[in-house]
Amino acid sequence: MVVPAFNEEALLPGSLAAIRSAMSAFEDAELIVCDNNSTDRTAEIARDAGAKVVFEPLNQIARARNTGAAAASGDWLVFVDADSYPTVELFREAGEAMKSGCLAGGATVAADSRDALFRWSMALWNRLSRAARWGAGAFIFCEARAFRELGGFNEELYASEEIDLFRRLKRRARRDGRGIVILHRHPLRTSDRKAQLYTNAEFFRFLLRMLFLGRRTVRDRNACHAWYDGRR
Repeated sequence: MVVPAFNEEALLPGSLAAIRSAMSAFEDAELIVCDNNSTDRTAEIARDAGAKVVFEPLNQIARARNTGAAAASGDWLVFVDADSYPTVELFREAGEAMKSGCLAGGATVAADSRDALFRWSMALWNRLSRAARWGAGAFIFCEARAFRELGGFNEELYASEEIDLFRRLKRRARRDGRGIVILHRHPLRTSDRKAQLYTNAEFFRFLLRMLFLGRRTVRDRNACHAWYDGRR
């Protein structure tokens, strides 16, 4: 399990507890937290929870995931965000998919939120995720060898790095006659933190930039401030 974490002291304890419980679905698994240059107690909390802690000094989600993956020794990589709470049922289903011969996968996501726009956008994402077979960054599992041969997450991107990875994984899967799956029977529960901390106007401005500037937007750290400005 690879958990990228930047200033996550508020939500990390609950997330790691959920991950630890869900890990019982696997015969053998390790828990790795990548401290992405946090200024709070993230690393201490992770160590207290029994996780192996690695450090990535450059604050970027793609780098944090890659650094965590580099420290992993298993045949499969499972990435879970530090504000998410997987269940043992989800992990069991992922394990079954791994044994079935798939190359990689993800899951639909769910969150308790009073924000109507957030709920609508999550429902839209889940439909798109299943149709396009793009995994949400909050939960991804992938064969380690394929991940490393493909170069991992693209470190030129500050957002949407999971979509870029799944595009490459899908090409590899087609070449090898394997599958990409998006699990949906047991959605990953995640927080609605961004909906609470950022206004709809801020998200609208980001979407406009994406519409007019495309990929240049996610290559610009400042444009992706909702991931990097440290609001928690």
